[in-house]
Amino acid sequence: MQLHTPDPVHSLREQGFALLQPAALWALAGCDEAAFMALSRRWEQLPPDEHLRDGGRYRYRRHASLRLAEDGRSIRERVRRPHWQPTDYNALHGGFERWFAPIEDATLGDPAFRALLLGLARLLNASAGHPLPFVEAHQFRIDTADGIGRPTPEGAHRDGVDYVVVVLMARVEVRGGETRVFEATGPCGLRFTMQAPGTALLLDDARVIHETTPIQPAQQRGHRDTLVLTFRRDGFLDPG
Repeated sequence: MQLHTPDPVHSLREQGFALLQPAALWALAGCDEAAFMALSRRWEQLPPDEHLRDGGRYRYRRHASLRLAEDGRSIRERVRRPHWQPTDYNALHGGFERWFAPIEDATLGDPAFRALLLGLARLLNASAGHPLPFVEAHQFRIDTADGIGRPTPEGAHRDGVDYVVVVLMARVEVRGGETRVFEATGPCGLRFTMQAPGTALLLDDARVIHETTPIQPAQQRGHRDTLVLTFRRDGFLDPG
C-alpha cells in the first residue's frame, strides 16, 4: 500500500484508498483555501452527540442525508431520516436509529461545502464506474475537555457503504489522532496522522477497514474537526 499517489482514482482502484493533500482537494473542488477556512468555522456551533454509548462527552456532530443528481453535479434533495448502521459494522452504536441535529441550511448552501461534496462525488463516480447518489454528511468535532477524545469509539471498522471520505477541517492543540487503514482481507496497512486542514482520506469501504486513535490535549483543551461523507449506490443504509 502506498500513501502518496498522483492519481486518486487509480489509487482507489488499485489499493482501496487514496490520500489527497489540501491543494489537491481544493483543485478537485474548485475552491480556494480562504473559502475552505471560512467553511471550517461552521464547526464552532455543533451540539453534543446524545447517542454515545461509552459514557463520553467528547463528540459533537450534525448530520444530513442527501440525494445527488446522477452526474454528481447538484444536490437533488435533502431526505429527513435518522442515521442507522447494522451491528455487523458498528457493534457499539449499530442496530438503532440515531437522530442527530441536522446540518444547518447555511452550511449546506455554503459554496465551499457544495464544491467539496460535488467534486468528491464526481471523482468517486469515476472510480466506481457508476453514480453514487445517496450521501450522508456528518460534521464532527472531537473535544479533549475531559482529557481524551475518541474519533472512532467503535474501533477499526467498515461503514456498510460504498465509499467513505474523511476531510480534516481543523486540528487545534491536540496530540494523537493517528489514522490507520488496513486491508479488510489481508495483512497490509498504513498508519499516518492527518495534520493539515484540507487533507482528505478516500476509502473503498468494501476493501479496507479504518480507525483513528484517541486524541489528548497538547497543552490546553483542543479539538479535531472533520467532515465525513459516505456514498452509496443503492439507497441509504436503513433497517431491513
